[in-house]
Amino acid sequence: MAVTQYNVCLIDDDKIYQFTSRKILESTGLAKNILTFFNGSEAIGFIKESVEKGQQGLPDVIFLDINMPIMNGWQFLDEYHKIIDQFKKPIYIYMVSSSVDDSDIQRSKEYSGVTDYIIKPINKVKYQELIERLKFYNG
Repeated sequence: MAVTQYNVCLIDDDKIYQFTSRKILESTGLAKNILTFFNGSEAIGFIKESVEKGQQGLPDVIFLDINMPIMNGWQFLDEYHKIIDQFKKPIYIYMVSSSVDDSDIQRSKEYSGVTDYIIKPINKVKYQELIERLKFYNG
């Protein structure tokens, strides 16, 4: 049986985290394409451009850091929610942070587009579990 592969997007300003996450995601065999952005502004620009170009390359899942320069995770979500109704497919967002602050966790639940709040670091088994959940979300 063929393995379903997904477009994965990492939005995080930490180059080491991005590098290790990319390697881990590649090793799962579940990612057909991995997009990386160092801040929310770069990512939202890409997503808006993809929507205008027929939605090719839009991610299936986004791993979104909270604390980044230029545009943080919360600001990204505010911009994302302005265009969410234009998407032809669901995009699942996991807030990813080293913060265990309950106020961050609660705030993430206020955004309808956020699937879950995940505390860093994320290992291979956790990435596999999170991405394999997409099969169930998509029915």
